[in-house]
Amino acid sequence: AQRGGKMASTAAGKQRIPKVAKVKNKAPAEVQITAEQLLREAKERELELLPPPPQQKITDVEELNDYKLRKRKTFEDNIRKNRTVISNWIKYAQWEESLKEIQRARSIYERALDVDYRNVTLWLKYAEMEMKNRQVNHARNIWDRAITTLPRVNQFWYKYTYMEEMLGNVAGSRQVFERWMEWQPEEQAWHSYINFELRYKEVDRARTIYERYILFTLLVIVHPDVKNWIKYARFEEKHSYFAHARKVYERAVEFFGEEHMDEHLYVAFAKFEENQKEFERVRVIYKYALDRIPKQEAQNLFKNYTIFEKKFGDRRGIEDIIVSKRRFQYEEEVKANPHNYDAWFDYLRLVESDTDAETVREVYERAIANVPPIQEKRHWKRYIYLWINYALYEELEAKASKRTRQVYQACIELIPHKKFTFAKIWLLYAQFEIRQKNLPLARRALGTSIGKCPKNKLFKGYIELELQLREFDRCRKLYEKFLEFAPENCTSWIKFAELETILGDIDRARAIYELAIGQPRLDMPEVLWKSYIDFEIEQEEYEKTRNLYRRLLQRTQHVKVWISFAQFELSAGREESLSRCRQIYEEANKAMRNCEEKEERVMLLESWRNFEEEFGTDTTKERIDKLMPEKIKKRRKLQAEDGSDAGWEEYYDYIFPEDTANQPNLKLLAMAKLWKKQQQESEAAEVDPDKDIDESQS
Repeated sequence: AQRGGKMASTAAGKQRIPKVAKVKNKAPAEVQITAEQLLREAKERELELLPPPPQQKITDVEELNDYKLRKRKTFEDNIRKNRTVISNWIKYAQWEESLKEIQRARSIYERALDVDYRNVTLWLKYAEMEMKNRQVNHARNIWDRAITTLPRVNQFWYKYTYMEEMLGNVAGSRQVFERWMEWQPEEQAWHSYINFELRYKEVDRARTIYERYILFTLLVIVHPDVKNWIKYARFEEKHSYFAHARKVYERAVEFFGEEHMDEHLYVAFAKFEENQKEFERVRVIYKYALDRIPKQEAQNLFKNYTIFEKKFGDRRGIEDIIVSKRRFQYEEEVKANPHNYDAWFDYLRLVESDTDAETVREVYERAIANVPPIQEKRHWKRYIYLWINYALYEELEAKASKRTRQVYQACIELIPHKKFTFAKIWLLYAQFEIRQKNLPLARRALGTSIGKCPKNKLFKGYIELELQLREFDRCRKLYEKFLEFAPENCTSWIKFAELETILGDIDRARAIYELAIGQPRLDMPEVLWKSYIDFEIEQEEYEKTRNLYRRLLQRTQHVKVWISFAQFELSAGREESLSRCRQIYEEANKAMRNCEEKEERVMLLESWRNFEEEFGTDTTKERIDKLMPEKIKKRRKLQAEDGSDAGWEEYYDYIFPEDTANQPNLKLLAMAKLWKKQQQESEAAEVDPDKDIDESQS
C-alpha cells in the first residue's frame, strides 16, 4: 500500500507544471532596446564575413567519386526539400555540365521541365547548354518543343532564328520566321523578318512581307498605326522605288480617311515629295492636311510647313503661315476666356501689324464688348487699356479723328463714375481735343470730370494745361476749387503760393500760406511750414520768419525745429546773430528738460556743442561740456503679450547734470568711482611691502 501510494505520488509529480520564475522588479529597464535597433544590429551582423571553408585537394579517383557523390546528394536534398525552386535545378544541371556530364545535365533539365514547363529561363538555359556543347540537333529539338509549348514567348523565336542564321541555315531560319508569322506576333517580329531578308539582299521578299503585314493590319486591325505605313514607304524610297513609295503614301491617306487623319503621315508624305523636288505637290499636301486636321493637333504640321516655305517659298507665304498660326492660338485663348485681356492685347498687336483697318476695328469691338462683370476698379484696370489702345489706333494709325472722339465718349459713358473713375481717360481725351485745336471741348471735358468725379490727378492735369496756356486767372479758380475739394493737401497749397510768388503777388502768397497753416487737418504740415519759412527767408523778412518759428514752437517742441531756428539766426548775417543763436539754444535746452525723449535733448546739445566749437570761447565751450549728459547702461523688465515675464532687457540712459532729480544718482556714481579708486590704491600698497622685505633679505 505504501508502494502504491508512492507510485501515485510520483505520477502526480510528473504531471505537475514546472513553476515559472516570477519577475520581482517589473519597472522598465533604464536602457530600452527598440525594434529598429534590433533590426540594425541584425543587418550589421549579416555583413560580417564568415571565414571561407577550407580548400579540399582531391588526389585520386576514389576521392573524386566521393566528392561527386556528396555534392549530388546535397543537390538532390535541396530539390527534395522544395521542388518548385527552379534555381536549384539550374545550379545542379550547370554543375553536372561543368563536369562534362552532359547526359546527366540533360536528365536534370528534363526532370525540371516536368516540374514547371512554363519557366522561360529553364528552356533558355537548357538550349544554351546544348548550343554551347555543339549539340545542334538537340538544341533544335529543344527550341521546337519550346515554341510549340510557349508560342507567345518572343525570346524563343528570336533565339531560334538567330541560331539557324549563325549556322548558315538561311532556309531553316526563314521557315522558323514563317511559322512565327502564323501566330500574328507584334510589330517588331515583322520588322525582324524584313531585316533578315534585307541582310541577304532579298528586296522582293521583304516587299512581300511588308504587303502581308499591311494587309494583316487592314483585315485584323491589330496595328492600325501610321508609322507602319511610313516605314513601308521609306523602305521603298530607300531602294529607289519612288513610284511604289508614293503609292504606299496614297493608300495610307485613303485608308485613314478624314476621320482618323494623323499629321505625321502628311509630314512624311510632304518630305518625300520635297526630296523628289515636287514642291507644288508638297504645298498641296500641307494645305489639304491643314484644312482638315484640327489646329491643336497640327502643331508639327504648321512647323514643317513654315520650314518648307522658308526654304522654297516667298516672303509673303512665310508671313501668312506665321500670322495664321498665331491668330488661331489667340482665337482659342479668347474663346476659352473672353475676359483674358492680356490675350486680347497680344491678338490686337498681331492684327494691327498685318491686316486692314476694318479687321482691326472688328477685333477691337469684340474685345471692348467683354465688360468686366463686377463694378470694382481693380477688375477694370486692364480692360480700360483696350479703350485707350483703340482710341490711339484710330488717331495715329487710321487718322480718323471723328472715330477717335466717338471711342473716347463711349468709354466715358461706360465707366460708372459714381463708384470710380479713371483720370487717365479724361486727360487723354482733353489732350486729343487740344491736338485737334479744339480747346473749348477739352476744357468742357475736364470741367465735366471735375464736376462728376473730382480727383487730385484731374485737378493737377487741368491746372497744368492752363499753366501751359498762360491762363493764370483760370489757374487761380482751379486752385480754389481744388483746395475746397482737398483742403488737407499741403502740396496744393504750396504750389498755389509758389504760383502767386512767380506772378509777383507776395501778399496773396502770404495770405495763402496763412490760410494753409490755419487748416485743422493737413497731410504733411512740416513740409508746409518749411515752405512758408523758406518763402519769408527769400523775401528777407527776418522778423516775420522769427514770428513763424515762434508760432511753430507753440504747436510743437520738436528738436529739429529748435535747431533750424538756431541755424536761421546764425545765417541771418548780423552782429548779434551769435548771441541770438546762443539764446535760442538756451531756450531750447530749458524747454526740453521735461522731454521724455532724451535722445532729442542729446541731439540738441551736440548741435549746440558744434556751434560753440566753431564760434564760441573757452568759457562757453567749458559750459557746454558741463551740460553734456553721462551715458549709463540700465536693465528693465520685459513682459510678454499675455502678461507673463519675458526676461530682462539692457538699454542706455542719459543722466543730465542740470536735472536736480538726477543729482543723487550722480552723487552715487561719483562716490562709487572714488571707492573703486581707493580699492585699487590699497591693493597696490599691499603688494609693495612684500617686495621691500624680499629686497632686504637678499
